[in-house]
Amino acid sequence: MINVFQPSLGEQELAAVREVFESCWIGKGSRVAAFEAAFAAHLGAAPEQVMSTNSCTEATFMAMELLGVGPGDEVVLPTVCFVGTANAVAAHGARPVFCDVDPRTLNATAEHVAARLNPATKAVILLHYGGYPGQVAEVAELCRDRGVKLVEDAANAQASRAGGRACGTFGDVGVWSFDHGKIAVAVDGGMLYARDPELAGRARKLAYFGLEQTSGYDQAMRAQTRWWDFEISSFGRRSVMNDVLAAIGHVQLGKLGDFVARRREVVAAYDEALRGVPGLLTPPPLPDGHETSFYLYWVQLAPGLRDLVARRLYERGIYTTFRYPQLHRVRAYGADDVALPGAEHAAAVTLCLPLHQGLGDRDVEFVSTALVEAAAGRRGDTPDGQVA
Repeated sequence: MINVFQPSLGEQELAAVREVFESCWIGKGSRVAAFEAAFAAHLGAAPEQVMSTNSCTEATFMAMELLGVGPGDEVVLPTVCFVGTANAVAAHGARPVFCDVDPRTLNATAEHVAARLNPATKAVILLHYGGYPGQVAEVAELCRDRGVKLVEDAANAQASRAGGRACGTFGDVGVWSFDHGKIAVAVDGGMLYARDPELAGRARKLAYFGLEQTSGYDQAMRAQTRWWDFEISSFGRRSVMNDVLAAIGHVQLGKLGDFVARRREVVAAYDEALRGVPGLLTPPPLPDGHETSFYLYWVQLAPGLRDLVARRLYERGIYTTFRYPQLHRVRAYGADDVALPGAEHAAAVTLCLPLHQGLGDRDVEFVSTALVEAAAGRRGDTPDGQVA
């Protein structure tokens, strides 16, 4: 099976994990601190603005707490978004208010966001679909003008930038994922950025039981007596990363540039192979000044044909998907009857193809040829040469 997502792991990652094992310290320690510092440098942020978490979803839950989102508040977010993001809003007693997206880019525009703002809006969450920055600068300006907090869901956007600025740093809080399906992985885990370093400090306490100090080891290193004593400033929980995951993530972060470069080559090959195919649209070009992580590559087909093509590709050993199903149709969120035509059209016609740095040129050629044949109703060879 040719997978949609696939990590690239090898001897360097194994060596990093071995070092952690040999140190006999596998919890949160120096390797977590090193990974956080490296990611802060990658963003162009100060180390005190960045902290790791055990998942991107947990970072999003923390963002809601840090920004004081609660009962009676509304949070605007695109309906084409990850379920964990909406869960973070609803779990805090606030109401998720879903906005439309551009049917081609699947990103919410400033106009889409503005249409759903009202006096009860406490925050906006913006997804960078597939790693494409979208109108992040315009949405950030809109939020500032309206006095609304902005959280960037940059899980797709580890290396995305707009105007030279890292996605995730335009708003008040940004969150990233390093789970097994992302570009650079830590097996699991996330990162949180806060524009206000004081907010990041609160996040660190929230992520570790509300303790004023991170561990007794830290106390001992500062030569304090009775380092087993502690003080609690808030009622937090345990949301931290550990040194095993951080060691993997740190190695992977060093490879991120090469990973993105290969993904760029895959995207260029798809664009070339699929250009001009009747009835098939490829992702629109990036605006000037925008850089993407190339996390997703999506095509769009006529309604009704998309599902048939997905089935034909699966039968030939090619896995595809659609990210992300419309959340305004989920009854658990108290969905209303609002019409979101851009998202509804995109959900009916969009298919995400395999895109990862492990794809070889022959894989890309096979996927492209199979897609064209499937869309035309023809059948061809499977990856092992057998006729499907």
